[in-house]
Amino acid sequence: MSQLTWRKSSFSEGHTDTCVEIAADPTGVPHLRESDDPHTVITTTPTALRALLRTIKTGSLDRPGR
Repeated sequence: MSQLTWRKSSFSEGHTDTCVEIAADPTGVPHLRESDDPHTVITTTPTALRALLRTIKTGSLDRPGR
């Protein structure tokens, strides 16, 4: 996966290495990783990633009091 070009989330703090990164391989398959553990990569489908992002944006995964 080293050939992938990783992009940081726009919500990540620019000066730290604690952020979510995303990359697409040449076939368009999305891959996710956390920058402080770059060797653990999650591979998903574009449809599943869109569903996850929609759910995150609704706030329904937020924990109360955080």
